[in-house]
Amino acid sequence: MRLLIADGNERPARDRHVAATRRTSAESYAAVVRDLEPEAECHLIAPADADAPSPGLEGFDGLIFTGSTLKVSQDSPAVHRQLALMRTALEGGLPVFGSCWGVQVAAVVAGGEAAENPRGPEYGFARAITPTEDGRGHPLLAGRPATWDAPAIHSDAVLVPPPGARVLAGNRVLGVQAIEITHGRGWFWGTQYHPELDLDELAAMLRLCGSAVVEAGLAKDEAAVRDYAGEVEALHGEGAAAPLSLAWRHGVGPEVLEAPLRRREIGNFLERLAADR
Repeated sequence: MRLLIADGNERPARDRHVAATRRTSAESYAAVVRDLEPEAECHLIAPADADAPSPGLEGFDGLIFTGSTLKVSQDSPAVHRQLALMRTALEGGLPVFGSCWGVQVAAVVAGGEAAENPRGPEYGFARAITPTEDGRGHPLLAGRPATWDAPAIHSDAVLVPPPGARVLAGNRVLGVQAIEITHGRGWFWGTQYHPELDLDELAAMLRLCGSAVVEAGLAKDEAAVRDYAGEVEALHGEGAAAPLSLAWRHGVGPEVLEAPLRRREIGNFLERLAADR
């Protein structure tokens, strides 16, 4: 299986991410993909960069879009280049998966709207995600329970789904937490939450956006954000190894603590690609 993984960040944001987590978002995604599908061949690209070579899509089984600090409403070349890549991939019939930024890019390309969520941001975890009628039994959410929590960091979101899209899950903060989009000859599966994030990386990203968390009124100051992030990082022990008292305090269970469960949607996408080959 050959996959393209498109890092949604511009170079300065990638550098900050590497300083905080020791790898780019695309490298983190590739590690998850290889853990789920050891034979997968991942090619990393940075379509936000003006000097990035234009990726050829021929010979690839799918494309994955990471998150980004960009906003899809920005009228900037870095945004337009990624919209163009998503459009080319879908119109050419290439299956695409994306989380957070990737969902917003796909929705806008297909005629939807993405902007700041009027109900507020999600920093840390998206709580009580629940499948819609369309989502129950949909292969993207195969294996998910009746409700679940997931790592999440976003202020923007898909507010108006594109025509013909199937909204698969939502929660009280956001109506579009998971979605299927068809456009041209291609299809897109994605989540606004981050199934790819390990909890140590989630903690690092919380520290990076500490001022935004404070501005949203979710923490008194950045020291409080750092304290919260430290507890999230301590949960990285995975499953039974995670401190029971911290799991209880944060109200998280196996769907957050255990990597195979946390990554279900990515695994389901890879299974669909394998079945279609």
